[in-house]
Parts: sequence; structure tokens; C-alpha cells
Amino acid sequence: MGWFSRLLGLETEPHQVVAISDDNFKKEVLHSSVPVLLDVWGQNCGPCKLLEPVVMQLSREYQGRVKVAEFDVATAPKTAARLGISGTPTVVYFSKGREVERVVGYRAGHYHREFIEHELLAAAPQPSK
Repeated sequence: MGWFSRLLGLETEPHQVVAISDDNFKKEVLHSSVPVLLDVWGQNCGPCKLLEPVVMQLSREYQGRVKVAEFDVATAPKTAARLGISGTPTVVYFSKGREVERVVGYRAGHYHREFIEHELLAAAPQPSK
């Protein structure tokens, strides 16, 4: 999804968002050593485009503490089916390889920050430095 922000020159700080495919889902999400925010989106989804800058900002804010990953349902259909994705955007949070929260539809950044701070990171062991 980062193409839209790059096109408009809105990205100013570096961030890392992992592109998920049917081949790397297990490794990148289920076996991650840190909690994961997984953004599931679709090409012609208006609310997905609204959520994109929120996800990019979260990836910068929580770099090293939360892995931010994303995939387009059209390019990873097996993963979308495995997760039971019924609409986009969907944000799925994982901790220790298990789904802990699912948000279908657009929610503003403060909702995601509250969940990450008070639920996801509070319950997850922090990686050693």
C-alpha cells in the first residue's frame, strides 16, 4: 500500500513494513519474536487508502517493538482464506503466533495506539537488546 504515499511524497521518516505473501506468512507472522500488526487491504478499497498513513505512522512509532506487516487479498488469497478475511480493511493483531484482536473497517490511529500500548505490548515480553 505504500505506493500512494510515496507517489505524493508524504513519507518523510523511514519505516519498515513487511510484505506478506502466501509463502512467508507463517515465518513473518506466526513465528515472529515480537507482536505483529497485520494490515489486510484491497486494491479498490477507499477505507484502505485512509488507513495506509495510519499504518505507516504506527510502523515508525513502534519500530523494533511491533512488526508491521501487510498484504493485498488479491496477491495472497490462501492467507486471506486461512484468516477468514471477509472485508477490507482488516487489521489483525498477533502475539506469540496467535490472533489476539481483529478490527474490520477503518479505525483512527488513536484506537490502534491504545490497543498496542494497553493490550498488545502490555501482554508481550519485550525483545532483549
